[in-house]
Amino acid sequence: MGAPRKYPDELRERATRMALEALADPDRSHGAIVRVAEQLGVHREALRAWVRKAQAEGQDASSVSADRDARLAQLEKENRELRRANTILKQASLDSNRQRNTKQFMVEVDDG
Repeated sequence: MGAPRKYPDELRERATRMALEALADPDRSHGAIVRVAEQLGVHREALRAWVRKAQAEGQDASSVSADRDARLAQLEKENRELRRANTILKQASLDSNRQRNTKQFMVEVDDG
């Protein structure tokens, strides 16, 4: 069993994406890895290794961006579904309360 990872996977992915995006931009490419590493508080050599691995796997800024766009679309769809379900549940709760109040009123009128 290997040593535990020092950095969470989410941080690794974010740092790699940011570095790849910076490297793809000619205006920001010089010193990109060191700059991103300092911004996120990771060791620059760790980030450099993550970027090399991503590049070896064929990832670049556009593929990382496409993955992020796909994930965003998935989350937006899920959000719409949850909002729709929430609306349905709210409406059912209101209907249930109305029925309960109507029954209670009818009992009070009959008793009166």
